[in-house]
Amino acid sequence: MPKRQNGNKKGRQSNFAKLSIFQPNKYKFKKTCPLSVKGAPEVDYKNIKLLKKYVSENGKILPSRITNVSQKKQRELSLSIKRARNLALI
Repeated sequence: MPKRQNGNKKGRQSNFAKLSIFQPNKYKFKKTCPLSVKGAPEVDYKNIKLLKKYVSENGKILPSRITNVSQKKQRELSLSIKRARNLALI
C-alpha cells in the first residue's frame, strides 16, 4: 500500500480554500426598501391597507429581514402599527 502524504503540494489547494465561507459570494445583490423608493406610499397610522401588509396573521409586526424594509422605515412602520392598534383600527 502506498503512503499518504499529509503536506500540501504547490499545485493543490488546502481544504480551507475549498470551503464556501472563505470564498467571495458572486451572487450577492442589494435589497431595496419598498417604502424608500420613488412614489412609495407614506407610512401613516391611518393607512390600514399598507400596515396590514407588514403584520402577520397573528397580529405581530414582521421583521425587516423578511420585508426588506430599511431600518428607519421599520421604526416608522412599527410606531404606526402600534398607534393603529391603540385606536383599534387594526
